[in-house]
Amino acid sequence: MEYEAVIGLEVHAQLLTDSKAFCSCTTRFGAEPNSNTCPVCLGMPGVLPVLNRKALEFTVLMALACNCRINQVSRFARKNYYYPDLPKNYQISQYELPVAEHGWVEIETPEGARRIGLTRIHMEEDAGKLIHDDNKPISYVDLNRTGVPLIEIVSEPEIKDPEEAAAYLRALHSILVYLQICDGNMEEGSFRCDANVSVRPKGQTELGVKTELKNMNSFRFVQKGLQYEIERQIGVLGDGGRIVQETRLFDPSTGTTASMRSKEQAHDYRYFPDPDLLPLRIETELIERLRTELPELPAEKKARFVSQFGIPSYDAGVLTASRAVSEYFEQTVALYNNPKTVSNWIMTEVLRVLKGEETGIGDCLVTPSHLASLLKLIDDGTISGKIAKTVFEEICATGKAPSLIIKEKGLVQVSDTGELSGVIRKILDDHPAEVSKYLSGKTQLLGFFVGQVMKATRGKANPEIANRIVVEELGTRGSS
Repeated sequence: MEYEAVIGLEVHAQLLTDSKAFCSCTTRFGAEPNSNTCPVCLGMPGVLPVLNRKALEFTVLMALACNCRINQVSRFARKNYYYPDLPKNYQISQYELPVAEHGWVEIETPEGARRIGLTRIHMEEDAGKLIHDDNKPISYVDLNRTGVPLIEIVSEPEIKDPEEAAAYLRALHSILVYLQICDGNMEEGSFRCDANVSVRPKGQTELGVKTELKNMNSFRFVQKGLQYEIERQIGVLGDGGRIVQETRLFDPSTGTTASMRSKEQAHDYRYFPDPDLLPLRIETELIERLRTELPELPAEKKARFVSQFGIPSYDAGVLTASRAVSEYFEQTVALYNNPKTVSNWIMTEVLRVLKGEETGIGDCLVTPSHLASLLKLIDDGTISGKIAKTVFEEICATGKAPSLIIKEKGLVQVSDTGELSGVIRKILDDHPAEVSKYLSGKTQLLGFFVGQVMKATRGKANPEIANRIVVEELGTRGSS
């Protein structure tokens, strides 16, 4: 029997507020355990939560960016469960009345653009963190993260395969970072994903029994985890077994999933309206003000880059995946009006350096001004493309201007025909056998001679002029 997968994703994004969702404790990452806490986020008797307005505004911004309907009245609920990192024994979340519902996010697929529907976007507070001792059967509780503001973005169960799931996550991640409401750091847990996946006979409309996957902190792990789980479920059904609704953990080291616990239903959490928080009323004026503050989003910017700059769709997709990279590109093009050349250098050189150093483009010592100047120096013949890459590496290390590096290291390209002619004649004199083979018809040896010229001039010969003079000199020798 042929099966198909049905995937729905629940994404938790930590909001970039200075303080927590319902108290004034800092959200700063990396502090000493249990130092960013107070009676409110620790759930002490008699305390009252107060909503962080900035967290609400960030939630509405994301809802608008995802084409959602904003509910002007929403309500906070208590999600009740016991776990050592949840000091109140409940989590403030939303259930019947979330902030936003019924949106969509567009993704690129091999068949073209496709919209993935969103069920809801709601606000909630984060739980703490358990730290397990590697040497003893002990776990420690760090409550610094308790109460940090999150938004949960729940997709409809209409993602078809792991590749679409990864594309959807990248699209969401890009929107959150563009809006500057989440840093998107998956390693620190700022952007987390739980996946619900089931399989069913192809063509069937009824959903199969689903499992939930956790512990996937990269796009690649989400894709690998889903692929394994889909194959596992198909194997179980193929052997006559049945799928158990459960939560499973993905193990990146083995690429497999393992059972963690039985999967709860919504009623297991005993949701009820939080009596300490009034229903939330979102004014039309606030919604419309935030709508005017929406930046140009990744999909819109990608389309503009293709039409305005004439670069391929692939290039535009790479450049607009990050707001900072897209701004770097536009700043460079404003100084050096050759978009495709700029795109090539950013994708091959700039992003390579950033990946190797694991840093952001804002920290890159090659500024848009430096890159534009470097490309102009290639165009005017001051340096060759090969030398430019050497200069680029030096800029990365020192932050010096390209012209200064070229002057200090004597890297000016040799374009003097007299000087190059002398070098080339000596090379031909030193390689009579190769000259004879060339003249006998082995013209592929032209590359050998030009390579020798570049070696003799330490890469500073103008390749175009060197190539022309080599051909002329060989022609002279052939006719004599």
